[in-house]
Amino acid sequence: MALGDVLAARVVPFLEPGEVLQEVFPAQGGITPWLGSGMGVLIALALVRFRIVAVTGDAVVVMEAGGLTYTTPTKVLARLPRDTRIGPVRGIWAKTRIGEEKLYVHWRFHKQVRAADAALVS
Repeated sequence: MALGDVLAARVVPFLEPGEVLQEVFPAQGGITPWLGSGMGVLIALALVRFRIVAVTGDAVVVMEAGGLTYTTPTKVLARLPRDTRIGPVRGIWAKTRIGEEKLYVHWRFHKQVRAADAALVS
C-alpha cells in the first residue's frame, strides 16, 4: 500500500464528520532535516516533530504523529481555514509555515502541496 493511502486511511478518524480528504502528506517540524540527518538517530528523533497535514474541502488540519511511527496521527494540533496556502515548495526539503509552525516537506510530497494550493484558485 502506498504511503499516501496509509496516511489517508489513518487521518479520517481525526477529520470532522462529512469532511472529504483532498490531499495528505507528512512533514517535519523542529530542527531542519539536514541537521537531523547529521546527528545520531536517537538525538534526531528527540528533536524532530513529525506531522501529518490533511487538506479537506473545509480546512487544513495539522496532526501530531508518533515519533517512531510517523504515519500514525495521535492528535489534531491545528485546524486552519481552507484558504491557507501551504507552498510554494522547492528543493529537497521545502520549508513552509502552516499556522504557527515551521515545517519541512520532502520533495516526494511537493505534488500534494501544489495540488492543495492549486485547488484554491479553481
